[in-house]
Amino acid sequence: MALNSVNTNVGAQVALQSLNRTNDALAVTQKRISTGYRVADAKDDGAAFAVAQAVRADIAGLTSANEQMGGVKGVLDTTLAGLTKVSDTMSNIRGVLVKLADGTLSDDQRSQYESQYDGLKQQVENFLSDATYNGRTLLSTSADAGGGDIATVRNETGTTYTLSAVDSTTLTIAEKPTTAEAAASALASGGDFTTKMGAINTALNTFGGNNNYLDAQVSFNKEKMVSLDTGLGALVDADLAKESAKLQSLQIKQQLGTQALSIANQAPQSLLSLFR
Repeated sequence: MALNSVNTNVGAQVALQSLNRTNDALAVTQKRISTGYRVADAKDDGAAFAVAQAVRADIAGLTSANEQMGGVKGVLDTTLAGLTKVSDTMSNIRGVLVKLADGTLSDDQRSQYESQYDGLKQQVENFLSDATYNGRTLLSTSADAGGGDIATVRNETGTTYTLSAVDSTTLTIAEKPTTAEAAASALASGGDFTTKMGAINTALNTFGGNNNYLDAQVSFNKEKMVSLDTGLGALVDADLAKESAKLQSLQIKQQLGTQALSIANQAPQSLLSLFR
């Protein structure tokens, strides 16, 4: 039985509750549309937001790891460029040594080839000392020269990958041979030139492998970030097409609720007619 009272308007209370629910749902939908997120903060879904924050931290860690490896790549590229020039120069030195191993050379001819040897040896030393990037080098084990092993982070957990430096003295050839026999000895198996050339080739192989590994790790990290970002989107992104349709529905519902509340609020006015 309806209660005819000016103190208690049941119809208005029901209409107000319904309008409040509509307004709450409308606020949620508007927030999703304005932010683009279904879960914009912990108030929307605490568990999902906590997982999302952990994923975002992983993405940030991977981004930083790739940035750091990019810097190390600079050191490696410089190292490989220097070693390649050293290797090319060593080919020229070999040619000079073969000539110096000829016992029929005149003193003047030997002097010319020795001078050429000295110039090429100096080039090798310059290439080795100039192979620096941002003050760091992998062709020296001296900390004072910016050398030494380099440990770089490779993933979001801070796991490191170490690049071992090479002592440049193991790559630098000896002083010029002053006799044909000394030149021939340098070219022989186990001789100075042969040993140093082998060390240079080993260094090229090692640093080339380091370079390929870092390229692969950077590529893997990028792919992993794409996967994490895709999963993150599925977890927290809003379906804007769905929310747009819902927004229109709620706006209409809000208008109807406002009208219903207005009508319910006018009901007690009809009681005045009883007192006329």
